[in-house]
Amino acid sequence: MQPVTIDFNGYNITTDKSQMIVHDIHHWLSTEAYWCKGIPFETFSTAFENSFCIGAITEGRQIAFARLITDYATFAYLADVFVTDSHRGKGISSKMMEILMAQDWVKSLRCIRLATMGTHWLYRKFEFSDCAHPERIMEIVRPDIYKKQIGLP
Repeated sequence: MQPVTIDFNGYNITTDKSQMIVHDIHHWLSTEAYWCKGIPFETFSTAFENSFCIGAITEGRQIAFARLITDYATFAYLADVFVTDSHRGKGISSKMMEILMAQDWVKSLRCIRLATMGTHWLYRKFEFSDCAHPERIMEIVRPDIYKKQIGLP
């Protein structure tokens, strides 16, 4: 798989992990993301290395990110999607999704899932829909796992 890198209105959007600023991504996720606040750097670093990632960089800062947790053949889970507050509303998340969904291997996946609290409108543009059979979906959720790892109550 060849990395994709494009200029989009002054933003460098890329799937090349070597261009991404891992510490910026981790900082945002560990301090701002409701789903993984407090995530240790080592945990995020492992997740980053084992996922297909896309991000947007401008002026030497990582301002957007998303990753597909995938086997590259049948399934993917879209996770850790963010655009920093000051760069929202500029089409960055839509462009990142467009690039992700245009990958030939992504087009051939049988199932792509995600969980989101408020951006259904974005994902519906890329053919995401409500689960056809939510009664078949099960999960284990440990929302305080990172607090426990660092010894907080």
